[in-house]
Amino acid sequence: MRVLLLPLSLACLTTSHLSHADSTPLSLPTQVVLGSQQNQPDARLPLTRDSVSGAQLQPNALGANLSESLQRVPGILALNRENYAQDLQISSRGFGARAQFGVRGVRLVQDGIPLTMPDGQGQPALFDLDTLDRIDVLRGPLAALYGNASGGVIQGFSGEGPFYPTLENRTAVGNDGLWRSRLRYGAQHDAVNIQTSLARLETDGYRDHSATRRDTGSLRLGIDIDDVSSLTLLFNALDQPDTQDPLGLTADQLRADRRQAVAGSQVFNTRKSVRHQQGGMNYQRLLSNADQITLMIYGGTREVQQFLAFPGSGQFSGGGVIELDRRFGGAELGWQRQTVAFGLPVELAAGLTWDYQGEERLGFVNAQGRKGNLQRDEFNRVQGRDAYLISTWTLHPDWTLTAGVRHSQVRFSSDDDYLQDSNDDSGSSRFSQTNPALGLSYQWTPALSLYAAIGKGFETPTAQELAYRPTGSGLNLDLGAARSFNRELGLRLRQARTEVTAALFDTRVSDEIVTGPNQAVTGRNTFINAAESTRRGLELSLNQQLDHGLSFYAAYTYVQARFDSYQSEGDDFSGNRLPGVPRHSLFSELAWQVPDSNWRTALEAQGMSQRYANDANADSASGYAVFNWHASYRHSIGGLNLEPFVRVNNLADREYVSSLIVNGPGGRFYEPAAERSWLAGLSLEYQWR
Repeated sequence: MRVLLLPLSLACLTTSHLSHADSTPLSLPTQVVLGSQQNQPDARLPLTRDSVSGAQLQPNALGANLSESLQRVPGILALNRENYAQDLQISSRGFGARAQFGVRGVRLVQDGIPLTMPDGQGQPALFDLDTLDRIDVLRGPLAALYGNASGGVIQGFSGEGPFYPTLENRTAVGNDGLWRSRLRYGAQHDAVNIQTSLARLETDGYRDHSATRRDTGSLRLGIDIDDVSSLTLLFNALDQPDTQDPLGLTADQLRADRRQAVAGSQVFNTRKSVRHQQGGMNYQRLLSNADQITLMIYGGTREVQQFLAFPGSGQFSGGGVIELDRRFGGAELGWQRQTVAFGLPVELAAGLTWDYQGEERLGFVNAQGRKGNLQRDEFNRVQGRDAYLISTWTLHPDWTLTAGVRHSQVRFSSDDDYLQDSNDDSGSSRFSQTNPALGLSYQWTPALSLYAAIGKGFETPTAQELAYRPTGSGLNLDLGAARSFNRELGLRLRQARTEVTAALFDTRVSDEIVTGPNQAVTGRNTFINAAESTRRGLELSLNQQLDHGLSFYAAYTYVQARFDSYQSEGDDFSGNRLPGVPRHSLFSELAWQVPDSNWRTALEAQGMSQRYANDANADSASGYAVFNWHASYRHSIGGLNLEPFVRVNNLADREYVSSLIVNGPGGRFYEPAAERSWLAGLSLEYQWR
């Protein structure tokens, strides 16, 4: 069965297939065949897109962190904090580098269902890596057509279950009590295709006070209703109780003992518990006039309890224990048509979206690791409404024009129910933006295509960034949205054994959201708008197939990211580099698939240049280069497939800083990476025929 899924918010930005010589209309790439092999990006669409699939998705790695596969994508930094309480740090062309937990500035989507909330905050732990077939990463001006994000989109596509019933177990163990095991089942049952998985991860953590247990589960049902319609049902869940948080280290603490936890983490028993469930449906139907419609509906719940490293007992402090009880959901209705306008083939896509999140936010005193008196009680809402129209015009067999516009409205509101402080902090804030995007591509030769694109984007504050004022209590409703103007030039060269991509980009941002003055008494971060910033850079990738089963891949990124105009509390940061953004970053891999054998091995190299830790550029993390090695062997015995694997990271035992807590309070910026570490595992798969 080939189940079709149509994520309409991605309406014209995925792939279609049309050879250079083909004179048929360019197919708008709205529908994605799940379970198919990795599709090549259409050379006639003016966008920057990279796909990760196959062995690249889980390169003999743990299989729990998106950073394992995204590190090979140019323009993307996917960093493991060695701290599961704060999730991964992911940024795109500098957008999102300031996020102190989770992901912002980059939209996360799986199977058309958003994993990014309406306020722009996303959690990469929600990706079900165990069932993914591929990950697409989009950057550049046309990414603005996705809505509330400036850095692009990371979209995962689940694979179909195999035709024959298949049961697989994959277990891995490593340093520091690391253990993860998953159980996955897939099969075709008449018109229903099923893919489901359960997994558990446990670790004592590289650093003190960083123990974690994470349980995940997912279910995907693909249903062929008839010849012209299909339905996909999705459900996933995450349960991560009492994940210890060692907090960031100062430079002196890093030098003294890189594995230590901050003293306050022990006193206040800093930790986070998360329970998340969400489900969705995606219905697609082809109408008699060749129009195509799609309806997507999703919803879920998220419960969070977090113990911070201070009591939070002051009058306006809001507490040192945060409890969030969130309900969220949304829907999208889309339409697509092929037609002719002004004598030219054109394809149109249009749609309406609605998203909602409502959460009760409570704050309590942290009484040395126990929940104390109530300090905050409010109900916050975020509602988003979008409308978009996208067109792709075949101007000539060699020339293609893509034009689109998206109008977005996002409204934040808060009802304050904590009136013991004699303040009613209820209020609301509304953001509205119309973002156009335009791109032109030229197929110079069958192997080489060129493109140019421009577009506007915007990025609202997240609910967490609005949560605290520099003084007093209540939401920081003075915080505005950041707006960007993006330009890009690129090329793609694809020959029999060689693929090369290159992109030059220039992005101007006004009202950049940055870390402002720390809140009085608590020292927690608040946020303000800087005036202007610029990101200019270059992305390069090379994929070369060599003889004797060898292949070489490299991805290089150069980013010059600066504040053009930024003053705060009497300090002038104009001309300073954006913190958390390295000027140079590189990933490369030399892989060997042993001919006439099931052995595969690879040597990886990755590194980056210096990164500043704060807006003042007074503190920084040094650049580094590390090497990793992994190998696997696959063997079959009847219907049973066995695949043992091994991985060694940081072969030279280098000490370096993986991620930075940008503008972290008290100079606690540094989250060190593990030194040399090992991982070994075994996959067992049985198929009934």
